[in-house]
Amino acid sequence: MTDRSDTAAINAHSGAPLWLLAELTYRCPLQCAYCSNPLDFAGVREELSTEEWLDLLAQAREMGAVQLGFSGGEPLVRQDLEQLVAEARRLGFYTNLITSAQGLDEARIAALRDAGLDHIQISLQASDPDVAAAVAGSPKAHARKLAMARAVKAAGYPMVLNVVLHRHNIDQLDAIIALCDELGADAVELANCQLYGWAHLNRAGLLPSREQLEAAEATTVRWRERLAEKGRAMDLLFVVPDYYNDRPKACMGGWGSIFMTVAPDGAVLPCHSARLLPMTFPSVRDRPLREIWYDSEAFNRYRGDAWMQEPCRSCDERHRDVGGCRCQAYLLTGDPAATDPVCSLSPDHHLIEAARREAEGGVGTVGELIPRNVHESRVFCRS
Repeated sequence: MTDRSDTAAINAHSGAPLWLLAELTYRCPLQCAYCSNPLDFAGVREELSTEEWLDLLAQAREMGAVQLGFSGGEPLVRQDLEQLVAEARRLGFYTNLITSAQGLDEARIAALRDAGLDHIQISLQASDPDVAAAVAGSPKAHARKLAMARAVKAAGYPMVLNVVLHRHNIDQLDAIIALCDELGADAVELANCQLYGWAHLNRAGLLPSREQLEAAEATTVRWRERLAEKGRAMDLLFVVPDYYNDRPKACMGGWGSIFMTVAPDGAVLPCHSARLLPMTFPSVRDRPLREIWYDSEAFNRYRGDAWMQEPCRSCDERHRDVGGCRCQAYLLTGDPAATDPVCSLSPDHHLIEAARREAEGGVGTVGELIPRNVHESRVFCRS
């Protein structure tokens, strides 16, 4: 536990939560096997009401939050999304919709634009419709995504696409980027799967081999050169999987540093995956957001560096990488305070090396991945 004197010292260095991720719902029509939602999401039934979300947005803005992401599940499932967007605009947030495009059409794009939505990001599973259908668990989702990507751009938004890469689609990266170019994308995030939630459950079937990863990086470089030669402004961001780094990232800029997630039932988290940790997070239904951010034991537990074990405690890089990811440390070692095993200095780095070796072998098909759906989730529910 963090005592009062420790909390006061930590809070002296705690800034405002600049980035708020509003996970409006865990409901989603798709079944992506790499979803970052908690495995037991089916146990979360009572979502925050419209009035509760409106009050929460006001609290966050008063604290200094400036960027707001609407996410899920699929946020378009919420019929009050336009109302929430309009209030966020009135409060002065920059707003971003993170969507699978299921439930989107031209009329709703127009309604969201009129409400003041600033930005829309659409996810793509693959360039090949069959692979996309297998990953999403829907034969119709891919065509909808392509149509809505074009509609978003036609409505005056920049077309921003997110492609989660894994061993079943990374070899088709050339075709994926070509499709994004054909669609007229302005920015594409080629995000190699980060192994939390359902992605960790399916790790053996998702982590690409080093050979696949290196080939994909080379493909991205070639496309950047090709795009530059023809004067095409399409940004390509290639995100390497944590498991192939030798130093961990400063996850979310540091625990309780600038980022805050509010889950569909009001639980307040320092990142969207933290719910998997063996700890209790406070709810906006019980405590004001400001009190949760600054004073709760959960948000102060991994702030600063007093909690760190060796080798982090005496490492010169500890203030740059803040010990890495607490969720990753817990998933791999069972100890959320452990040094992130991604770090080559970690005594548990052999776990990462073992995962890399496993990825070099043959692993099954897309159809063998465990789909993210309510039926599978109920297996993990405590009650």
